[in-house]
Amino acid sequence: LILIGGFVQLLAGFLAFRKYDHLGGAAFLTFSALWSSYGATHILGHLVNVGAGNSEGFTAGSIAFLVLNAFLIVLASSFNLVLLCMTLAMELLAVCFLLFTLEKLPLPFEIVMLSIFSIICFYGATASLANCMFGKDLMMMGPPLFTAESSKKGTEEPPPCICPKSHCTSGLRTIADLLNTGAVCGVPTDTVYALAASCKHPEAIEKVYRIKDRPQEKPICIFISNLDQLRAAAPPISPLLWEFMENVYPGGIGCIIKKGEWLKKLGVGAGYSRVGTPESIMIRVPDLTVLVHLIDMTGPLAITSANPSGEADSTHHNMVISRLGHKLEGVLCDGESDEVVASTVVNCTKIDESGITIVREGCIPAGQVMQIFEKVKNR
Repeated sequence: LILIGGFVQLLAGFLAFRKYDHLGGAAFLTFSALWSSYGATHILGHLVNVGAGNSEGFTAGSIAFLVLNAFLIVLASSFNLVLLCMTLAMELLAVCFLLFTLEKLPLPFEIVMLSIFSIICFYGATASLANCMFGKDLMMMGPPLFTAESSKKGTEEPPPCICPKSHCTSGLRTIADLLNTGAVCGVPTDTVYALAASCKHPEAIEKVYRIKDRPQEKPICIFISNLDQLRAAAPPISPLLWEFMENVYPGGIGCIIKKGEWLKKLGVGAGYSRVGTPESIMIRVPDLTVLVHLIDMTGPLAITSANPSGEADSTHHNMVISRLGHKLEGVLCDGESDEVVASTVVNCTKIDESGITIVREGCIPAGQVMQIFEKVKNR
């Protein structure tokens, strides 16, 4: 049970870090280490002969936990009441660990402390898991003991660019106006966050390359809001390819198709030469309402992931702001991304001759893509 408790603490710490709660994450990871260490030595102590004469390493470790947890107590007092109670209980549990290594731990004291700590600890872990998973305060964590927010309000630095909320119509219009004037903005997608530039402004697409330090030989794809836009442009697409795209759009699959003058009818305009390659272009219809509305206001957007070239994808608007915000005109803030990896890219330029090929496997497994294609082909 004690080892299971350590695993629960580890999971809670991981989710806390995912939500940018660094204090909560550090506390839960520390609790997991002590909880597991205490349980392992207490259960297996006789097997490994942990006693007063040969437990110097365990004694030193328990003292280290005491010191580290003391700092967490100070920090937790300005965070929330549950975390403060957990750190205080953990300090007493560290004392139990120390007394155990010295063979001076009274059994009643240990039982009482484990009972108190278990109740507080499992409530805190459950509350953290529930609140992080659902993005709401489903379980109360209590107010902080003291706060220094009032002294910071006047000194908080403004964001490096315009950062409206995605759920506000005014925020969507703000980003659309920026894109329509040739700006580069960070936007949410149905996978990870991306940099967007209007296809009507080739200089904005060039700026995307500079912002990311992206090699010029790597093409940039375009996003459209629906497949009807593509039909209106009348590209020379075979019935098989139309059927395949109808089955994968909207969604996290990008199709590489042959490039042509029909792109200008689609609304690509002056950016024709700066998207895709001379022979092909990757097109995707995202499955995200806010981005579809944005594209309806701007026309097709040149899109690439919002991260410095070669680095991990951005899965939260805070990551985009901190990494690239000083180089952007705006970031549309939509919280945590739906996926942690980018879209799957499929080459469809020879779909009638030799089928499709997976260029990059992303959020949609390659096997699932091939199943869709085989189903469409057989039909």
